[in-house]
Amino acid sequence: MLELNGIVRVFEQAGTRLEILRGAAMAVRPGELVGLVGPSGAGKSTLLHIAGLLERPGGGSVRIGGVEASGLDDGKRTELRRRAIGFVYQFHHLLPEFSALENIVLPQMVAGVAKPKAAERARSLLAAVGLEKRADHRPARLSGGEQQRVAIARALANQPGLLIADEPTGNLDPHTADDVFAMLTDLVRRSRVAALIATHNHELAGRMDRVLELRDGLLHPRG
Repeated sequence: MLELNGIVRVFEQAGTRLEILRGAAMAVRPGELVGLVGPSGAGKSTLLHIAGLLERPGGGSVRIGGVEASGLDDGKRTELRRRAIGFVYQFHHLLPEFSALENIVLPQMVAGVAKPKAAERARSLLAAVGLEKRADHRPARLSGGEQQRVAIARALANQPGLLIADEPTGNLDPHTADDVFAMLTDLVRRSRVAALIATHNHELAGRMDRVLELRDGLLHPRG
């Protein structure tokens, strides 16, 4: 579902050339959870942004569901990103003035889904994350773990083939993080989404199918 080949990303800072990515390559298959680890500043977020079509690489190839995305114009990249990719961040970024249900309905309506059908899927996703009874609650009335569960449901609302998560449990206490990760794993398995998950939590990383370490601009498999 995701293929990166020869990804290069260079930044110029105060006259200094910083090679963040120097030919990074990887692939993620449907239903697979791949962990991404590495020290702060190694370029994990940059790699996720490139994989999620939020940033263009300086060189290399990005393929999403078999579609070569590197050469697409901005409009087609946006269309592919909206259709094929879901995002989860460390902070949930839910819209505070809308309920949990509405936060999951809105991205579907942006994608052209009729409101009744979008609401039906939103309720199904809330049930899948154990929050069907909290559908009408706004984010301020939800716990941190509940808010992140809604954010994960929202990321899957448009049935993406690829889920990209950047520290999805990093803002949660250990017990809540464990529960949210277990729920995320179950959803990925059942929906056959390809998931690329950056984390500093090596215990959680060890529960994924594979772990890749970003070091010196390249990706290295970890045993």
